[in-house]
Amino acid sequence: MTVEIEKDDDIWTIVHNRPEARNAVDTEHAHALVDAFQAFDDSDAKVAVFWGKGDNFCAGWDLKLAASLADPVKRDAYFDAHKFPVGSAPVGPGALGPSRMELNKPVIGAIEGAAVAGGMELALWCDIRVMAETAYLGVYCRRWGITLMDGGAVRLPRLVGQGKALEIAMTGRKVEAEECYRIGLAEKVVPHGAAREAAEAMAREIARFPQEAVRADRRTIIETRGLPVREALKVEWANGLEAIRREGTAGAGRFRDGAGRHGDFTNI
Repeated sequence: MTVEIEKDDDIWTIVHNRPEARNAVDTEHAHALVDAFQAFDDSDAKVAVFWGKGDNFCAGWDLKLAASLADPVKRDAYFDAHKFPVGSAPVGPGALGPSRMELNKPVIGAIEGAAVAGGMELALWCDIRVMAETAYLGVYCRRWGITLMDGGAVRLPRLVGQGKALEIAMTGRKVEAEECYRIGLAEKVVPHGAAREAAEAMAREIARFPQEAVRADRRTIIETRGLPVREALKVEWANGLEAIRREGTAGAGRFRDGAGRHGDFTNI
């Protein structure tokens, strides 16, 4: 199997399992990733961790597959299968699989080694990135005339700003973990070999909170990017109101009765 799912109560770890190809993604792998993340979104699990078996997160789109598309008939069929539909029709998978999915629950990327080219795009698709100190990102496909088509050119400037995104994308250079943390491409850097453990620990921390509120705030942060403040505040209010009704008043009652005093996050 190119993708495995390891379940631990509320946490699912979705695993790239193609280490012989540095977890590069071919068509079978892409569809397996979509199926895994859809299963996660449809399940009772609360947080997913996305990790690559072996020494790398993901080397991107399988270039052996890309090379096979020199045949115009195969190339047209492949890209027709991944094109965006007209209007409001459902959006299918990207070439890398889940890059177009808009999940209702958080995903934490656990990155060891290379997350380059399309692998970088998958890392940027995650809500949060935990990187080993030896891990790195980079638009390595720059060398081969292959563009960013799985969200990298959209998500990169949203995280680091236009100028830095242009410099990273156009040079294709290696962006090491320390710099990723400094410029906003990673939220945590941990020792080599510890990315999965740290990401799963973070996932458990998120999972123990009331989830309606977690998901409402996550949705607002994502949905309001670029909106005028007034419109963004409307979205925040609408997203938050149901969570308050379903969880917030009960939580306030627990505080009233003595839980969580003085900033205590353990007794909630």
